[in-house]
Amino acid sequence: MNEPDNLTHFSATGRARMVDVSAKPNDNRSATASGVLRMRPATLERIRADTLAKGNVLAVADVAAVMAAKHTPNLIPMCHTLPLAGVEVEFSEILAPDAEDCVGIQTRITTRCTGPTGVEMEALAAAAGALLTIYDMCKAIDRGMRIENIQLEEKSGGKSGTWQRTPPAGETSHD
Repeated sequence: MNEPDNLTHFSATGRARMVDVSAKPNDNRSATASGVLRMRPATLERIRADTLAKGNVLAVADVAAVMAAKHTPNLIPMCHTLPLAGVEVEFSEILAPDAEDCVGIQTRITTRCTGPTGVEMEALAAAAGALLTIYDMCKAIDRGMRIENIQLEEKSGGKSGTWQRTPPAGETSHD
């Protein structure tokens, strides 16, 4: 894939602008983003056992991810409003019981639409929203949690086609 030579969100005079996508054809587009929330093993156990006073953490985080995807243009100033066709939310546990802060929850969000521009920002916002919600619901018992590696994993559709993150040496993909 060719990298663009210039940033399209700036006008010729250097002012920020929303890119005009009215001449671009609609295309089926998707994007997947991921992120991790590291926590103490006891915190993960409480999430797993559903014993937190605020309710079922992952159920609320699932809804938060969908809401974040739907509200991305309200958070990112130059982001277009897109007719989302779907938001898929997955959570998985990260287990390393011999290391105090190496347990956690990973989220993987896939967003889809048919439109003139991509849904990468929606997937990234959804991953952040899900992890921030888990943090909010668990902060009373573990303020030391940390959000890591919110990143685009892959995207498809549009003029630039398909892009997929290459795992670092020694790691495998998420499939």
